[in-house]
Amino acid sequence: MITALRSQTEPVTESGIELLEEMLSIPSPSTQERALGQWLVSRLRAMGFAARRDEVGNVVAFWGSGPREVLLMGHIDTVPGFIPVRREGDRLSGRGAVDAKGPLAAAITAVARQPAGAACRFTVIGAVEEEGSSRGARHLTSRRPPDQLVILEPSGWEAVTLGYKGSLRLRYRLSIAMGHGAGPNESAADRAIAFVRRVQDYAAEQAAPTLPSPREGGAKASFDRLDTRVLRFHGDHDGFRDTATMTIGFRLPPNFDVADFQGRLKTWGDGAELRFEYADAAVRAEKNTPVVRAFLKGIRDAGGTPRFKMKTGTSDMNILAPAWGCPALAYGPGDSRLDHTPEEAIDLNEFERGVDALTAALRQLAG
Repeated sequence: MITALRSQTEPVTESGIELLEEMLSIPSPSTQERALGQWLVSRLRAMGFAARRDEVGNVVAFWGSGPREVLLMGHIDTVPGFIPVRREGDRLSGRGAVDAKGPLAAAITAVARQPAGAACRFTVIGAVEEEGSSRGARHLTSRRPPDQLVILEPSGWEAVTLGYKGSLRLRYRLSIAMGHGAGPNESAADRAIAFVRRVQDYAAEQAAPTLPSPREGGAKASFDRLDTRVLRFHGDHDGFRDTATMTIGFRLPPNFDVADFQGRLKTWGDGAELRFEYADAAVRAEKNTPVVRAFLKGIRDAGGTPRFKMKTGTSDMNILAPAWGCPALAYGPGDSRLDHTPEEAIDLNEFERGVDALTAALRQLAG
């Protein structure tokens, strides 16, 4: 057992930390969330929530019955890779501690502190497959929009995230007739590598400053830049055909012309089969909204100095904020630099402060 952690407002109960530890102890790689989802529904019901799993496996929980709705959207899946769950001092390790079981557990704890008779109802959703196809979020796009949307992703307890870059995924496959290894013809892998280099050159060209001003700093900020990364690559042959396959991920800046880019990729593909997936535009939320003001105040009430972040990754905010058109932000305790790494862990003092800030912010929204 760890020693009790002191708080600026209310102490985080051991049950809040235990909730996170229990969530971490149930592995839930993307598409394998059933066991955690079933357990979490039972746990939420025991805490006083009305909870269920929907048609695609999302955990959906309700608290309060006021006319206005604040929806807190996290995800219960993780990337692959087992990390033993362990506490070392004020540090709790485990896959999902930061991304994003930590923010979800913090939000559940904070919502459970709200008066059940508040003039606001809180909906907490633990979505499935956020780390892959975002199936859980896409299932919800036709739902009635909430009044305020909080995406539960790590921002650090003193920061709120207002924007995420867009995402496009490309599957590439090239199959050509075999040639002799000493001959002049390029292999399928050679041509695939040349394709990647052409795309990287294009991204570098887009990163060049539009104005030769010292204030530009010589290159565009990371949020306004096209980024490309090879996620998978495989080359092989069967004695007759030489084949190269790869998956490339793109992070898209705001106002990016996806259709024009896809046309360029098809031209550069030079006969390769190209399949596009997950084309989600960048999203940027407004600063002067009720949910942002509430979170800035909540962070100050918890003893922090609030700041804004723009993330170069993506989240379910890219899907739901444009679909619903409601005020939105992303928030959650945890250091996002540990996302998807073998060192994923959350500092429990950070978790405590995050719960305090969430509690104060939700009270502000409810009031």
